[in-house]
Amino acid sequence: MKKVTGVGGIFFKCKDPKALKEWYQKHLGIAVNTYGASFEYPAHAEQKAVLQWSPFSEATTYFEPSNKEFMINYIVEDIENLVVELKAAGVNVLTEISTYDYGKFVHLLDIEGNKIELWQPAPVAEIQ
Repeated sequence: MKKVTGVGGIFFKCKDPKALKEWYQKHLGIAVNTYGASFEYPAHAEQKAVLQWSPFSEATTYFEPSNKEFMINYIVEDIENLVVELKAAGVNVLTEISTYDYGKFVHLLDIEGNKIELWQPAPVAEIQ
């Protein structure tokens, strides 16, 4: 019997869900809706899976008893140009782009001070 087969969602607290969704839409191009955003990806050849992204009010009790902080990793396609755009828009980019065998990474803060990691995966041929 299969147990966990993927990630079904990312849920987190924030001060102003509406403003945060607008920031992510403007700066990272996430198409938001009432609940956050849904990302479709092929989990298996015969079906699609969805990863849910949802900002919650900081007053939510949905995460209790945990009060842990978090960092979310977003996959991007062109990290170099995206970082140029983010810096030009005044986004707080914390690090320079780091390159590893498995891809490129950079860290930034959103408008509520949440740390974000952007990842541009290396092409599959380079990883093997």
